[in-house]
Amino acid sequence: MSRPMTERLDALRTRFSDTLHAVRGTAGTEPGHPAPDPAPYAENLLKRWAEPQRRYHTVAHLTAVLDHIDVLASHADDPDLVRLGAWFHDAVYLPDRSENEERSARLAERALAEAGLSASAVAEVARLVRLTVTHDPAPDDRNGQVLCDADLAILASDPAAYAAYTAAVRDEYGFVPDDAFRTGRARILAQLLALPRLFHTPYAATEWEARARANLEKELAQLTRGLA
Repeated sequence: MSRPMTERLDALRTRFSDTLHAVRGTAGTEPGHPAPDPAPYAENLLKRWAEPQRRYHTVAHLTAVLDHIDVLASHADDPDLVRLGAWFHDAVYLPDRSENEERSARLAERALAEAGLSASAVAEVARLVRLTVTHDPAPDDRNGQVLCDADLAILASDPAAYAAYTAAVRDEYGFVPDDAFRTGRARILAQLLALPRLFHTPYAATEWEARARANLEKELAQLTRGLA
């Protein structure tokens, strides 16, 4: 493993540990009742994010979502719970399955309860993971707005990064024939463009919305030409 990758993984381990400690607080600090070590949980998650079937939903995506949450953190009611939601939101990911978010939420429920989080914290993280099915948080769901905006921030990237993203998504669905992929992808893009807004936090709505729509419209036009 290269030194930059080792350093990146070490940084992620530290981020997970710091977040888990922050959410857990003083729980499990009583003498004779130590809280579980965060390290095995971080290792399990990083192993999942490095699975070979992933091309876009990788450690790089996890890192980007966490970084975007940091940008939007002031909008969240509890940014550390949102960060845990990011760690688990694609922890289970098989491109040919439709229940990835539900299975990821159930993993969060099991792991975080075992790791010493309160029942309410576990429930909130699992709720956030399930919300990434639709990326449609309620107007008063500040935690959900931050996670959804951070997860979709790639849509507002520069042209080179957006092209790399779409290529990686195509690679993940390499088992799907070209015509079927273009049809399905075009349908998803059209659904996104039909939404009244892609982003919900004030910062993302101001900084990312227009660029994201331009990227989506350009990709949809390219796909549509391919289907003609």
